[in-house]
Amino acid sequence: MENESTLVMGILNITPDSFADGGRHYEFEDALNRAREMISEGVDIIDIGGESTRPGAERISVDEELNRVIPVITELQPFGIPLSIDTMRSEVAQAAIGAGATIVNDVSGGLADSTMAKVIAKNSSVQYVAMHWRGHSTEMQKLAIYKDVVREVREELEARVEDLLKAGVDPERIILDPGIGFAKDSEHNWALLQNIDRLQLLGYPLLIGASRKRFLGDITKADSPDEREAASIAVTSEMARHKVWAVRTHSVKPHKDAIAVMNRMGK
Repeated sequence: MENESTLVMGILNITPDSFADGGRHYEFEDALNRAREMISEGVDIIDIGGESTRPGAERISVDEELNRVIPVITELQPFGIPLSIDTMRSEVAQAAIGAGATIVNDVSGGLADSTMAKVIAKNSSVQYVAMHWRGHSTEMQKLAIYKDVVREVREELEARVEDLLKAGVDPERIILDPGIGFAKDSEHNWALLQNIDRLQLLGYPLLIGASRKRFLGDITKADSPDEREAASIAVTSEMARHKVWAVRTHSVKPHKDAIAVMNRMGK
């Protein structure tokens, strides 16, 4: 599943409360317009989420999540761009796959829903992103306790892979995500990014989601997520240098441009 170039996974949050863009694309037409804009800028994958996972966010019902994401996936499927469903629920994952999603991006790595691995194994053509996760948004920052964050994240991701393989998931379909910002403080995030090569030794493609997150504002003095875009592009450039599978970003073209430059520099 190796790519010649790092892919850009564009974020489409159909939520009123996501940390960086909550409410901007909550209405159906706003979501479609944003998706069309990303497609025009060359997005490689659109990641569609209906439930906020920002720190402190409360969960919504399954029905509410389905109502937010399925109509958008159905409408976008004919465009031919790979669609990812950002969900922790196997029921939502299955419905999204039925509507046209080809990637399930699960921030819990299967820990939030014990039937997720079986659903992924049954849908053998679907790729599955398993993120490092220690708990739901209301409690995750209390769980940001590590002696060696890189080693522990690696070990916990290996455990997720083991459970997926036991459930019959094709290893060629597994993608891993170290969970930047999830049960991590600023120093943990930097340690993971600075040691991305150690995470690549796991042998699976990596997705990195650092876009506009608070730890970038800690060093740039940017309180607003929108003001962290330049810092986000810098992270994308470094991840492209390491040839990670994909970066998950709020904007598309600046990151595509940064990756193109890094690819040229590497020749």
